[in-house]
Parts: sequence; structure tokens; C-alpha cells
Amino acid sequence: MTSRPIRTLTVLTAAAALCATAVSTAHAAQDIGRRTPRIVTAWADAWNGNDPRSLGALFTANGTYTDEAISVTFRGRKEIAGWKARADTLIDDVHVTVRGTRLVGDRVTVQAVYSGHLKGAPKAFAVPMTTVLDLDGNHCRITSDKDHYSLATVLTQSGLPADWTPPAS
Repeated sequence: MTSRPIRTLTVLTAAAALCATAVSTAHAAQDIGRRTPRIVTAWADAWNGNDPRSLGALFTANGTYTDEAISVTFRGRKEIAGWKARADTLIDDVHVTVRGTRLVGDRVTVQAVYSGHLKGAPKAFAVPMTTVLDLDGNHCRITSDKDHYSLATVLTQSGLPADWTPPAS
């Protein structure tokens, strides 16, 4: 018969080993996220730059870009570059600041701040954004981009009414 102190020590040792395994596994997933993947850096640079084609070039030929806040999807490099060009005509100083990333398989979740100044608005905006990038097998191109941010917050911070719509192009 095992004495109570030895049994307690055995249970505690086993629990510590299980916790160490769980922490190690979770820590390994976080370590990947601490280094910003090159494709994410290129994606942010493209948004922060002035050449819309640089954003489109990051996608596969049939890649998709979805702006969930306004429920619009663009397909292919040309349409995605066109969206960036349109954003540049509507927003001065459009900027994406990456705050963190998490890579799991072929998917990167990006925590960022999306900022700029809607043309004609009294004030600039800076809102939290989460972007989900699905990558090709080599992690060299984006197959899908889904941006999530609050349009209501963008409009409120900009000093615009909730029913504001951009001028026709």
C-alpha cells in the first residue's frame, strides 16, 4: 500500500508533467506567432505603400480579398489591386500597423490597427482590425484575405454619420 505523501507526490508530479506538456505545446504555437511571417510584413508594406499592384502581387492568381466591414469581395490580383487603388482615393494616409500574428498551418491571424483619414471627414480614425490570411502551401502567396474591423467605429471616430457612404468613383 502506497503511503499518502508518496501518492500525493506521484499525482503532483504527473499533473506537473501534463501541464508542462500543455504549456510547451501552447508556447510552441505562440513562438511561431512572435516572428511576423514575411508575407504579413509584405502585406502591411503594400497597404502602407502607394503602388496598388504591390498588394495584388501578394495574392495567388485566383486569390480573394474580403472586406467584411462593408461586405465586399474582390477576386484575382487585378481586382485586389483595384480595391487598394480605390481605398487610396478615399482614405488619406491609409496605414496598417501589425500588432501581432499567429500562424497555424497555412493560416495567419493578424492583429493590427487600421488607420487613416477619410477624405472630407473632420477627423482621422484608428481602429483595431483582425485579418485572416490563408496562404498557399509555400507561404509565399495569399489565397484569401478577410479583414474584420468596425465600420461604425471608423465613421464615429471620423466624425461622420452612421449612414455615410463614399462618393461614387
